[in-house]
Amino acid sequence: MRIDTVRFAYGGSTGAPILQDLSLAVQHGAFVAILGPSGGGKSTVLKLLSGLVSPQGGTIQIDDTPVTGPRRDVGTVFQKPMLLPWRTVRDNVLLPAGFARAATAREAARADALLATVGLSDSAGLYPGQLSGGMAQRVGLARMLLHDPRLLLLDEPFSALDAMTREHLSLELQRLWMEERRTALFVTHSIPEALFLADRVVVLAGRPGRILADMPIPLPRPRTLETISEPHFGALALELRRLFDTAARHGTLAA
Repeated sequence: MRIDTVRFAYGGSTGAPILQDLSLAVQHGAFVAILGPSGGGKSTVLKLLSGLVSPQGGTIQIDDTPVTGPRRDVGTVFQKPMLLPWRTVRDNVLLPAGFARAATAREAARADALLATVGLSDSAGLYPGQLSGGMAQRVGLARMLLHDPRLLLLDEPFSALDAMTREHLSLELQRLWMEERRTALFVTHSIPEALFLADRVVVLAGRPGRILADMPIPLPRPRTLETISEPHFGALALELRRLFDTAARHGTLAA
C-alpha cells in the first residue's frame, strides 16, 4: 500500500489539517506499527486506508489501485470489537458474509476454522454478553480474517484490555500473522506493544501529523514474553522514548 502526500482535515478543506503531506509505503507481507500519542492522526491513517473517509489531497493506493471506498480485501479490527449482542459468536464472525443463512459453504467452513484457530470453537454458540474482553476481541480478529484480506488494519485493538490479556492476544496475533502473512498496520500508543509485534515502527505525531521516525525492528521471530526483557528490546524502547522526549521539549508534539 502507498500513501502519497496526503492531506486530511475533518470538516473538509476549511478544517484544521490532521495530516499534511503524509507519505508512507508498506511492502506486501510486512507488519508495521504506527506509534504515537493521541491526536497525531494514527487512526485517521487507518480510516483513509479502509476507505471510510477520503483525503482532501494526495493519493492512496492498495496494489496500485486507488482507494475510493471500503474494500473486501481490507480487514479492520477496532479498539472495541463491535459485536452484535443479539447474534452468536459464529454469526458475528460470519457478519461480512451476511450471517450463516447467506454464507456459502466455503465461508461457513472458514468461520469454523478461524474459531478453532483463535481457540473459540467451544464458544461458537455463545452471545457477546457471555464473553470476556479478550474472547470478544478474538472474535473480532476471526471476523477480520473471514475473507482472507490482503491488508489488516488494527486500531489499538488491545488498549481496553488488562495487561495479561494484552500479552496473550499479542502472542495470538503474532501467531496468526505468521501463519497468514498478510500486510498488517497496527496503531498503538504503547512502545513495548509496537516493538513486540512489528518489523517496522513508524512514529507519527504532531498536528498536523507527520512521520518523526521510521525504525526497522530486527528482533527474531517468533517473539516470546521473554523477548521483552532482552537488552536489545530495552535499547530499542529507550531510543523511541528519547525520540518522544526530544520532540516534546522542542514543541513538535502537539497536545
